[in-house]
Amino acid sequence: MGFARTCSVALVGVEGVVVEVQADLEPGVAAFTLVGLPDKSLIESRERVRAAVVNSGAEWPQKKLTVGLSPASVPKGGSGFDLAVACAVLGAAERLDPRELTDLMMIGELGLDGRVRPVRGVLPAVLAAADAGYRQVVVPEQTVAEASLVPGISVLGVRSLRQLIAVLADEPVPDEEDPRQEGRPDASLAGLVVPGTSVGAGLPPGDHTPDLADVAGQHSARRALEVAAAGRHHIFFKGPPGAGKTMLAERLPGLLPPLSPKESLEVTAVHSVAGTLPPGQPLVHRPPYCAPHHSATMASLVGGGTGLPRPGAVSLAHHGVLFVDEAAECSPRVLDALRQPLESGHVVVARAAGMMRMPARILLALAANPCPCGRHGTTSGGCECRPSSIRRYRARLSGPLMDRVDLRIAVEPVARAELIALGRGTETTAAVAERVRTARERAAARFAGTPWHTNSEVPGHELRTRWQVHPGALAQAERDLECGLLTARGLDRVLRVAWTAADLAGRDRPTKEDVNWALELRTGVRRGALTTAAGGGKHQGTATARSPHKQGQP
Repeated sequence: MGFARTCSVALVGVEGVVVEVQADLEPGVAAFTLVGLPDKSLIESRERVRAAVVNSGAEWPQKKLTVGLSPASVPKGGSGFDLAVACAVLGAAERLDPRELTDLMMIGELGLDGRVRPVRGVLPAVLAAADAGYRQVVVPEQTVAEASLVPGISVLGVRSLRQLIAVLADEPVPDEEDPRQEGRPDASLAGLVVPGTSVGAGLPPGDHTPDLADVAGQHSARRALEVAAAGRHHIFFKGPPGAGKTMLAERLPGLLPPLSPKESLEVTAVHSVAGTLPPGQPLVHRPPYCAPHHSATMASLVGGGTGLPRPGAVSLAHHGVLFVDEAAECSPRVLDALRQPLESGHVVVARAAGMMRMPARILLALAANPCPCGRHGTTSGGCECRPSSIRRYRARLSGPLMDRVDLRIAVEPVARAELIALGRGTETTAAVAERVRTARERAAARFAGTPWHTNSEVPGHELRTRWQVHPGALAQAERDLECGLLTARGLDRVLRVAWTAADLAGRDRPTKEDVNWALELRTGVRRGALTTAAGGGKHQGTATARSPHKQGQP
């Protein structure tokens, strides 16, 4: 009787569970039994492993073979267990020393010819292995860069099972041809991308970043966009078609600071599991941007699918921007599913096959027309929608969802003079992003020693007791709260926006003008004089009618 064991990882959402792969050989009729709650693709590994072992020059044991995957209660799927199963079988057959396999973590799919093919989710799998105390992992050669992102882990990349057998048996390692060096396409890379998704979905395309200087006019919307990036506040654009709502939202990711090392690992892990990580890009450094169509289903937005749930758009936009255009055309039930992720920063999806927790700390941007035809309230007029139709159209954005949106901007059509003067004195994305970075640094210094990093994360109780605004600054907000124009959650969010405006202006704490401006953005009620974000001098007007930016002002 022969016995050997090694380890692999089962992915449950974006988290990994260490699985012990055990192989047992007993005298009897030759058979191969796989137990441990495998799915269809894992059951098929019996044929892949058998062919790969034989074509790698090793002898397949003609005995009763049982391979167990423990813990048996955890659902297991995918082809990433092939390499561990093959080595466990060879250890039980004494082709390999079983002692050499015990502390190894193996991840990879096997082709019938013995080549090791890459699989999705290598980064979260290696992270799970490191957390469990493993220090050596074997992965396909194409995913070595991704696995090496985990500190304290020794990574061995192999092209074939034959190479791995030679390394473990201390024999000369055979050379294997590399299709990339010969100029041929590598078909094995297809396993890294989910069919039906574009490469890099949800990630910025290349090094191109849409420039804010391309947007004509829209000075109040530009300032609100800057505040949204500086404090990570959710934002809603309402205006007629062609006013620039989508252009503004597309430029929001460029204003966000680069991801921290921890955030980069989290975002990369999600996209690796989802199959949207571009080949050759092992680590995501820039905030993702995901813009699903307004016909998106519940499963595609928050995660789901058959069997174990898969990450949805809110997870693909983790630490980045989720833009929902034509929000009033979306299913109200689907939109309301965003309410819980906006508060908690994660999604918990329960299915019959299991429960999964996925990260979803996003900056939400919504855009919608004022009415079905889009011309209600415009200077040109021409709206033929009935009042009842307009009410039903606007009611598709529920009150509880909008109560979680800090900034609400009316985007007006661009005037001819502003369109002709495009590019004259208009600030670029780089200039605004620098102010956003400075404001974030001020907030981070204020929150040092706390679990928060941006103003939008701070609980309302802390803002009201620990960090005080200027005396009398909350007078108008308190009156709005008493008359029902503002909810308790709304008051907390007004305070957060006011603190962000103060950070952008370089002030130690919000003034009355900062709070009133935040109230205007939330309620749409004019509050009179406003303070520019950088200067401190007053400007008569409202948030929807502001003077053009001056250099150094948001």
